[in-house]
Amino acid sequence: MDDDTRRIGDGRTDAELGRARAERLLLRDQVDEEGPDRDGTPSDPERPRRRLRRLLISLGVLGLVLALLIGGGFWYLTSRYGGNIDRVGDVFADLEEGTRPAPARTAAGTPVTFLLMGSDTRATSDEGIAEGGRSDAIMIARFTGDRTHAQVISIPRDSWVEIPGHGMNKINAAYAFGGPTLLIQTVEQLTGVRIDHYAAIDFEGLIQVTDDLGGVDVVVAETTTNGPYTFTAGVNHLDGDQARWYLGQRYGLTGGDFDRVRRQQQYLKSMFGQLFNSNTFGDPAKLDSALLTVTDAVAVDDGLGNADLLNLAYSLRGITPETVDFFTVPVLGTGQEGAASVVYLDHTSADRLWGYLRTDSLAPNADEFAEQALPDVPR
Repeated sequence: MDDDTRRIGDGRTDAELGRARAERLLLRDQVDEEGPDRDGTPSDPERPRRRLRRLLISLGVLGLVLALLIGGGFWYLTSRYGGNIDRVGDVFADLEEGTRPAPARTAAGTPVTFLLMGSDTRATSDEGIAEGGRSDAIMIARFTGDRTHAQVISIPRDSWVEIPGHGMNKINAAYAFGGPTLLIQTVEQLTGVRIDHYAAIDFEGLIQVTDDLGGVDVVVAETTTNGPYTFTAGVNHLDGDQARWYLGQRYGLTGGDFDRVRRQQQYLKSMFGQLFNSNTFGDPAKLDSALLTVTDAVAVDDGLGNADLLNLAYSLRGITPETVDFFTVPVLGTGQEGAASVVYLDHTSADRLWGYLRTDSLAPNADEFAEQALPDVPR
């Protein structure tokens, strides 16, 4: 005879006795605190409160455990990746608020705009300035307010612009004169676009992740040779060492600095595209290695804490390589200013570009700047 049908002293089964006890407990909780229980036993007015208190304590402990687990994971992620990113101090401290463009605001949300400085050397100072005091790449990266699109706009480093307090000069000379702060001031004056954050990218560091991703594809406009490699016109699949020579080429490019800009843009787009399209996200060890390498190659302003970076990264989860557009600011051509070879910007066309950026409307108007856009890499 099983337990459910086993009879006990009063003739009831275990199951019947259990149900009876449950009914008594239920009835006891329903009576008035001052009155007797159904079986005549004086009620304990504190009993329901004690049970409620025990329940709340149990839930509190569970919540604490979950908070520790989630918080610990959050701390781990922010410390491991966010903590791997160097900080550049006091980038915005000397900028007078009254002289800066107004922050961007849209109905869809608040856009975020970075000024990116790219260097092909790992030797940078604590101020995030490349050795020699000049930057190899200057880009504005805008994440739209609704976090569905991003635009990266390159400004040729030889662009002839006004540098506050220093007159007309090449834009990358702003680094030599005043570091990231003066470059931000120069770019804001040129574009009317407010810069929210600053980031210095070490291309040499990013190249190290290329082999982990199985290489990247770039489109070469015309056949060129640099060092031990020849890059033929068309699509080239580059490993890490080839990418190093590809990005480092300074001479033999028909388009000069414009070709260098395109190469930098192509490499960034292809590298992050490969990161998304490969099996990296399905391989925790491979993903961890790639993220550590990428974050080690980046420095940001000290206004971006580790938690801020992780929150920003989470907000950008809907952006894919297909929703990122690369442009070069419109130019009129090149010329000479004294002994310097410079790039003259097309301010009429550029003002339209900056206007769209200020109103967070460049994505739907991107076709207007098709000639300045980076072509997609064939797959």
